[in-house]
Amino acid sequence: MLPICSLVGNGSACNPDFVVFVYQYTNIRREVVKITDVQAFHLRGDIEALPDSSMEALLVKISTDAGIVGWGEADGSRAINKAVIEAPFSSPVVSGLRHLLLGEDPMNVTRLWKKMYDSTIYSGREGAVIHAMAGIDLALWDIKGKALQVPVHQLLGGCFRSRIPAYASTLFEITPGKNADLARKIVDDGYTAMKMGWQSFGRGPLADDIRTIEAIRHAAGDATGIAVDAGFAWTPKEAMRRAQAFEPYNLMWIEEPLVPDDLVGYERLSNFVPTEIAAGEEDASVNGFVRLMNAGIDYIQIDLTKTGLTMAMQVAAIANQRGLKCINHNFSNHINTAASLHFLAAIPNAFILEYGYNPAEIARTLILNPIVVNDGYVDVPMEPGLGVEPDLSVVERFLVRG
Repeated sequence: MLPICSLVGNGSACNPDFVVFVYQYTNIRREVVKITDVQAFHLRGDIEALPDSSMEALLVKISTDAGIVGWGEADGSRAINKAVIEAPFSSPVVSGLRHLLLGEDPMNVTRLWKKMYDSTIYSGREGAVIHAMAGIDLALWDIKGKALQVPVHQLLGGCFRSRIPAYASTLFEITPGKNADLARKIVDDGYTAMKMGWQSFGRGPLADDIRTIEAIRHAAGDATGIAVDAGFAWTPKEAMRRAQAFEPYNLMWIEEPLVPDDLVGYERLSNFVPTEIAAGEEDASVNGFVRLMNAGIDYIQIDLTKTGLTMAMQVAAIANQRGLKCINHNFSNHINTAASLHFLAAIPNAFILEYGYNPAEIARTLILNPIVVNDGYVDVPMEPGLGVEPDLSVVERFLVRG
């Protein structure tokens, strides 16, 4: 039998009392801990004129016969994610995910990922099925951490860091002046970096974008990191033109200037401009991320609610071998935030945490113990599992019925 320290990672968890507890637990748990239910809760608030993905949520709850409950989150199309989980068995290569997990041992996280992956060949491999698997994967890691009474990052190998720098992530305002006001507020709130994206940015004249970035840089100061999310607005040639024009403003990165599958365009752009390029939030396969790496992307942007931790750790290891930094994508709620913190804490090539600056009401109220930014940093959760729990009254309030 492996030493218990190698099962839960290294560090402070390895004390004699803890080892005795977990040794006793692991000797009995395989007879008693089984998955009894997998539930998907689609939450939806008011979809506003300028919508973002924090206005919806798809929560995954996994229950066990030991009374341990795990929570995860899946992004993408929440209605489709729910259908993928709840669909019945059809054939060995077409199955709903709930059917595959009932009666299984939740501690076998990696084996269950492979079981889901192999049993959805006709419907999955990338996209919505993997997104649904990601929500389940996060819930399984949450259960495993709670069962062993350790935070998830210990299960992933331990911490490289206990605090992660965070940047404020938000949408652009409608005028340069309003964007400048927003930048000042973000700096006043203690952030040392920010990202603004979407809206009309990149979709009008280049001069408008320059005025916007100039106003933000002037308001935020030279020491503040500034990134922009172009939201697939450009062709490769237009991206080259605009990236060159933005160089005087020393951007931290330009995010997703091209559509996600324009790999030739990304390679041309990455070879042409000195400004670093971030992409990957749409990817939901190891192969997809490798293709982006081969195209010359500088920052590998992983959304844990689309990949799960199991896949994300594989992607991060490949990126690290190539000398590339990983960042998270998060425009949903604090289940994603917590999972991202454990992930970024446990890998050597983490850079910075995306933190939703002014999300919709669901994201603001969903978690009983929300994660907060202090002086531009976020502490990595040290509670067992992911370290966050949903407010069930909020789940009930926003639940889509029928």
